[in-house]
Amino acid sequence: MEVVKNTPDMSPAIESDVKKRSRLSADHLTALAFLLPSFLLVLIFVYGFIGWTGYVSLSNWNSLVPDFSFAGLSNYLYLFQDFRFQADLRNTLVFTVLFIGFVIIAGVFLAILLDQKLKGESFFRNIFFFPMALSFVVTGVVWQWILNPSTGVNLLLQNFGVKPKWYTDTTILAGFQWGKIEFGIPIALFAVVIAAVWQMTGFSLAMYLAGLRGIPDEIREAARMDGATEFQIYRKIILPLLKPITVSVIIIMAHISLKIFDLIYAMTGPGANFVTDVPGVYMFETTFRGNYYANGAAIAIIMLITVAIFIVPYLISSRRGEA
Repeated sequence: MEVVKNTPDMSPAIESDVKKRSRLSADHLTALAFLLPSFLLVLIFVYGFIGWTGYVSLSNWNSLVPDFSFAGLSNYLYLFQDFRFQADLRNTLVFTVLFIGFVIIAGVFLAILLDQKLKGESFFRNIFFFPMALSFVVTGVVWQWILNPSTGVNLLLQNFGVKPKWYTDTTILAGFQWGKIEFGIPIALFAVVIAAVWQMTGFSLAMYLAGLRGIPDEIREAARMDGATEFQIYRKIILPLLKPITVSVIIIMAHISLKIFDLIYAMTGPGANFVTDVPGVYMFETTFRGNYYANGAAIAIIMLITVAIFIVPYLISSRRGEA
């Protein structure tokens, strides 16, 4: 006797859900196929090379002949005892503080001016944004000529009895002995700071101007009705509201300053007594001119760590804010 099995048909809702899942799976596979090449390239040429650089930094490869024997942390210990690297750390710290401070001050000041609905605002905005279209190499060459001790702006300053040496000055302001170097503010770095601030102020201006335009006028009007002056409005209301933008500007500018190379290499180089030297320049000359590959790799890893100290906490807090 033949037994007939009855298989209930799937309901339309279940059938639709199954088709939707299969369609989504196909979409996911298609997206994965498109993303996989980029993922592999990033994995190899970014994280793979970072791992290789870290491996080389722990080796004895400090000649043209590769030597991958394990050296431990000897390359790092050598750097932190080296006069030039200590000077680089001092210069990086001073440059970062001055650069970020002046970029924020100039950006806020110019953004407030442009926010006053002035005539020709677009013209002035384009002027302030123009330096961002240039590379740091072009900026370095131009400002090297402008601040040349024997030409450029010094020809004008000589009429007033002022003869600054700019990036050739080896004076350390408020210096005191720290390790092998004189710790303080190298006067020569001010020339580099001027050039860097001139180029990057447009970025902070754009950020702050967008923030100011995003603040409702009703908030300012309410403060005026309560008797607040314009200075009090900006100090107690506007600037606190711009705090997230300030944090973003600090992180981005710190990222630029900690790994800066092209501006200083084109404008001043290491400078006399390494007063304008930075780890990026030192790494380049150590690796590609001195053939000390392990020492150069160690400098690169230290630069990566310093940048990560600023970037990683910011990314973590940003993701937590979005969650």
